[in-house]
Amino acid sequence: MRPRLTLAACALATIATGLASRRYPSAQPAFVATYAGDALWAASVFWLFAFVRPRAGTARLAAAALLASVLVELSQLYHAPWLDTLRATRAGALVLGQGFLWTDLLCYAAGVALAAVADRWLVPR
Repeated sequence: MRPRLTLAACALATIATGLASRRYPSAQPAFVATYAGDALWAASVFWLFAFVRPRAGTARLAAAALLASVLVELSQLYHAPWLDTLRATRAGALVLGQGFLWTDLLCYAAGVALAAVADRWLVPR
């Protein structure tokens, strides 16, 4: 079983790093500034799922996090007025995104893979 305190720390560190990557894009290489936030967003989904289900296997958590990330990205193709109003808020944009991009799907896969590797090698059991 993963320690929930460690998982919470991983989630908070990932979220903070992701927010910093968006806040300070000029302090990073352009590639990192463009794609790191999306990868870290998906990694944070992995950590949050692990926090909720600390006994779940890494592969199962990775699959669930990737599925959730892809579903959120695909939801950006749907434009209901209430949903667009929600996405126009800061919190809504951070959680639901603002517009569909194919490249985000690759970033999500990379972020979940990175979190899964960190989970296997760094998180104590």
